Amino acid sequence: MAEQLSQAQIDALLAKMSSGEEVVEEETQKVKEYDFNSPKKFTKEQLKALDSIHETFGRLLSSQLSGMLRNVCDVQVMQIEEQRYYEYNNSLPDTSLFGLINFKPEGEHYSDSILIMNVDSGIGFYLIDRLLGGSGELHNLTRDYTEIELAILENVLGKVVVKLQDAWRNSIDCTARLTSVETNARLLQVIAPEEIIVIVMLNVKIGDMTAPMTICIPAESLEEVIDKFSVRYTRTNNRRLDPDHERIKKEILLQGVCNTDMKIQATFDRLELKLWEIMQLQPMDVIPLNKRIDDDVDITLGGVPWFTAKLGELDDKKAIKLNRCINPVEEPALPGEDPEEDGEDAGLVGSEMRETRK
Repeated sequence: MAEQLSQAQIDALLAKMSSGEEVVEEETQKVKEYDFNSPKKFTKEQLKALDSIHETFGRLLSSQLSGMLRNVCDVQVMQIEEQRYYEYNNSLPDTSLFGLINFKPEGEHYSDSILIMNVDSGIGFYLIDRLLGGSGELHNLTRDYTEIELAILENVLGKVVVKLQDAWRNSIDCTARLTSVETNARLLQVIAPEEIIVIVMLNVKIGDMTAPMTICIPAESLEEVIDKFSVRYTRTNNRRLDPDHERIKKEILLQGVCNTDMKIQATFDRLELKLWEIMQLQPMDVIPLNKRIDDDVDITLGGVPWFTAKLGELDDKKAIKLNRCINPVEEPALPGEDPEEDGEDAGLVGSEMRETRK
């Protein structure tokens, strides 16, 4: 709703207008702070590609936890941002669960890196309670984990890391392995405090319980690989088909197909005999067929029925004359063929034939 002017403000505006002074409206501009001491290393497109990877990870993890806990689970990516490692470390609670992940892209020029997966204590105690047969209600605990509970959670985090590896492998060949599990954020000294990191913030919802989960990725290691799958997405989306190139490609494919050998077989008739009847066959025996000698012969190309033909001879050799295409896909016109006439000059095709005595 627009702000209403008081009578004094109205009189002041009228006085300025009568004196010829310009009335200048104050414009409010939104100012976005930027820290030049900590410049951003990644573009929005690169972070979007990273978001796509972890969206896939969220779907894989949701399916795995739903089957493991026998409860509906949903994992969503909430935010991806850059910050200093000490800022991230100072924001972590004293009691939490951390999984140290050894991340190794395939290739000699890539170096190993350590990822940190932070799982909220509510998720940890919920997992323990459900896996040990409980209802999952006792997850709002503030105590430390016991040795047995850590052993259970280490096994679960190992399976979670496998899903993270599968999500990354859609973009780059890599291996991810859980190396250790920690519970105190102040003792984590795997990354320098001033180093820039990328934080992937996930929201895990299992039943009535909702808790955060984060993945910390060093920017130095991410810079080595992020261009690889970012460029791949750009090429896939912006590729334009060249009509001349597509036409030449089709001609090459057609030429290769035309030079392919294909077996043509002519079958006059098929019949079934019992084994004892076949064993008693002798030369000069007559086998009655279900067709007349002037009936059509079935022609198969590569084992697929394609034509019908008439049986005949050409230069003292068995031959067939194609007369009709029976393939429902396409009925090409045969050279010199007239469907209403049976000319003697129609094309004859030699074929392997089985001689049947009658």
